[in-house]
Amino acid sequence: MASASIHDAIVVGAGPAGATAARRLAAAGIRTLLLDRAAFPRDKACGGAITTRALARFPYLSAALKRIPTHWISRLVLQGPSGRSAELRSNGPAVLTIRRVEFDALLVSLAREAGAELVEATDIHDAREETDRVCLRARDGRTFDARMVVAADGVHGIVSRRLGLLKAWPRERLAIDLMEETPSATLRAADSGALWVSYGFPASSAGGPRGLTEGYAYVFPKQAHVNVGIGYLAQQYRTNYRGSAYSLQQGLIGRLRGAGILDGTSSRQHFTPFLIPVGGPLRRPGTARVLVAGDAGGFVNGFSAEGIYYAMVSGDLAAASVADALATRRPAHSLYRGRWHGEIGTELDDAVVLQRLLFEDTRKIDGLVEAAATETPLVEAVTRWARGVETYAALRRRIVRRNPLVGIVLGAMLLQKRFAATQAAVFQSEHS
Repeated sequence: MASASIHDAIVVGAGPAGATAARRLAAAGIRTLLLDRAAFPRDKACGGAITTRALARFPYLSAALKRIPTHWISRLVLQGPSGRSAELRSNGPAVLTIRRVEFDALLVSLAREAGAELVEATDIHDAREETDRVCLRARDGRTFDARMVVAADGVHGIVSRRLGLLKAWPRERLAIDLMEETPSATLRAADSGALWVSYGFPASSAGGPRGLTEGYAYVFPKQAHVNVGIGYLAQQYRTNYRGSAYSLQQGLIGRLRGAGILDGTSSRQHFTPFLIPVGGPLRRPGTARVLVAGDAGGFVNGFSAEGIYYAMVSGDLAAASVADALATRRPAHSLYRGRWHGEIGTELDDAVVLQRLLFEDTRKIDGLVEAAATETPLVEAVTRWARGVETYAALRRRIVRRNPLVGIVLGAMLLQKRFAATQAAVFQSEHS
């Protein structure tokens, strides 16, 4: 079956990365097709917490969010492996929580209002890049051609695999998140005005094995729901745990209910395990005609596992690069690389380093909690960053000035990470 026409741009995947990319492309007057395998509204497993700096980065969101239920939060209770907690307060809301079924449908509607064409229930399973176009084929035999493509088809995305950008995510670069999003009538946070997050949460506290510690647990209150989850690096989870995923979730909820953090009971029908790429962006998230954004490209904070903000930013930057490439014939992947490296590259690199640094000795997490409890100026700087008042570069400089050793450690580990990436790239080129 031949394509009826060639689009200027096709975006594969209509989550936050894809819908944001489609909106920007369409608003620029580029004929844009947005494809997704689901029909909207559709649910999506996710914690559903977004730092409010997204509103500073995407000003149109403030008015749009009035269309859906949101919950605004200015307090975070941070707990370490020992059980010691610190409460961080912001002068204004630093986080909003949403349900992805509503938020993603909102972003899709914004893309359509900008002029993007949406085609739902279309599962792309093959992609081929030619000299003048990208050819996509759906499972039902339909084909779609475009001059440029943004691949935002999630952690299991097929486009990057078909084009050789990713064979498979290594387990050490994935986290497995066991989560439920349950109506408040069944399960609710005892304190609906605060996020509760525990880093280095020992699985033994939820009835799991003692060796499983490289992960987190969380409670995110929403307007009429609560998200409760427990997650670990996939490699450690597969190595150390052979039990039922839902049993671990039930153990977590029992523990939190006993601690007075939750009220109510778990709901199996609202439980959904999912994978998160937490090892940093793909080494090569693009080709001459295809740019990879969101979870598909690994644009997730490796420490906090926050993905929505980075998905939207990477989608927006991919769209800007596609628009420039169409107008100037400059290579889109080099434009894209410069943009995402400049805006979010350093913080994504630092997040992976922080993840590895803290999980190699979880006592360091207790030290972080201790610092959060006592370092008031630093906490204020972090909350200003979360609200979009201060840039990450400024926050990083402030942290390094207060503790030069942190800068030395970050620099050394980043050099090690980049050397390892270079060696891997050389190995791949020699054996491909």
